[in-house]
Amino acid sequence: MIRRSFALAAALLAAGCSMAPHYVTPEAPVPPSWPAGDAYLRESEAALPTISYRQIFTDTRLQGLVEQALINNRDLRIAAANIAAARAQYRIQRAARFPQLDVGGGVTRSDNGGNNNIQVNSGPRSSYSANAGINAFEVDLFGRLASLSRAEQNRYFATEAAARATRLTLVGDIADAWLAYGADASLLAIATDTAANAERSVGLTRARLQGGIAPRSDVRQAEQILETARADIAQQTTALAQDVNALQLLIGAPIDPALLPKSIEEAATTIGVLPAGLDSHILLRRPDVVQAEYELRAANAEIGAARAALFPTISLTGLLGFASNALSSLFDSGSFAWSAGADANYPIFRAGAGRAGVALSKAQRDAALAAYERAIQIAFREVSDALARRGTIEAQVGANERQVAAASDTYILADARYRGGIDSFLQSLDAQRTLYSARQALANVRLTGASNRVALYRALGGDALLTVTDRGPQEAAAQP
Repeated sequence: MIRRSFALAAALLAAGCSMAPHYVTPEAPVPPSWPAGDAYLRESEAALPTISYRQIFTDTRLQGLVEQALINNRDLRIAAANIAAARAQYRIQRAARFPQLDVGGGVTRSDNGGNNNIQVNSGPRSSYSANAGINAFEVDLFGRLASLSRAEQNRYFATEAAARATRLTLVGDIADAWLAYGADASLLAIATDTAANAERSVGLTRARLQGGIAPRSDVRQAEQILETARADIAQQTTALAQDVNALQLLIGAPIDPALLPKSIEEAATTIGVLPAGLDSHILLRRPDVVQAEYELRAANAEIGAARAALFPTISLTGLLGFASNALSSLFDSGSFAWSAGADANYPIFRAGAGRAGVALSKAQRDAALAAYERAIQIAFREVSDALARRGTIEAQVGANERQVAAASDTYILADARYRGGIDSFLQSLDAQRTLYSARQALANVRLTGASNRVALYRALGGDALLTVTDRGPQEAAAQP
């Protein structure tokens, strides 16, 4: 009888239908290719390549920091806990589709106290009972429970995609912080070099003042650029310490100084360029886009659950039990009892709550669809902006390099003319300030160029080595 009961329940479960709308993946609301023009690099049409952060961040020191962060970062631990919670919530919802079997037992002992007037058989008596039953199993004829289960499954997958987004952001933040340390190290070196030159200028002008061949204003002007450089040294020293603090927070552990770059010139050359031929459909691999699609799938499944709630609910209950006054006769003939029943429930009047529930789920689905399309559009804009900057950054770096070369030559000539008594110190001072500013600008634009390549890597997303699950929305939805 137990086997027959379970067979009947399984048959009814398999007969359940789904009232959720058929899901169709929306078309990507972006052009099929990236913008092209003066500000953009032309991208050829080719198969989408597999991108790994190790391909882009080629320095082993930076790779070591990333690998350390993937183990210690607290945001990733929170994301992992969220995945575990979402997985458990999905399993809880899925369990509602199956019968719940409960087993219980009990013993009762009584004594009439030897009063023969109360009962013929005086003395202690014992009663034992055991039961096994299926409690309130809902037959999912209209797919309500199945739709709710699919909704929780897609929310679980969305949580996994959110964890991928967290890891992708973390890798990009580490690379940016590492490059910022290199830039601040270069700026500190430039300020230190400028301060050393300024000290020599101060010494020279003081000697000329004492010799009566230079005014006091030359000394004070030389001291201005010296103190400016000294203030920058203090500022960049602070910035370096703060860069280390930022990296330690991202990595979740102390930083080995040997893993830090010596300059932006050294660090920038280790950030690789993404391969050409990337189609805009690669954005469908971005974790935030994947998350938005799973949220859309969950909202679509909620419509099926809301529709099914308009139809009757059928529940089955069953009980198999034994009862006896003596443990030895518990399984004797006549001690076995069983019962089974079925209930059907259909709401007659709910003041339109059922239809309102369907309308609510449809509105939520429409909002999820708009959010999905917006996620793709934002991703396209971020990639396009990064490509626009990438298309011009090399020209800007080249211009800044030539500016530094010209400013350096100008300073050498102006200083020589001042020492020779041909020009005033003002020309030498202006040339030194121009050179200082040009060197700082070159360091900053090199940082911008390297950070642009990091931004492009992060905007495209889809790093295979950072994927929590390699299943895409289409493959993952088919998994149990």
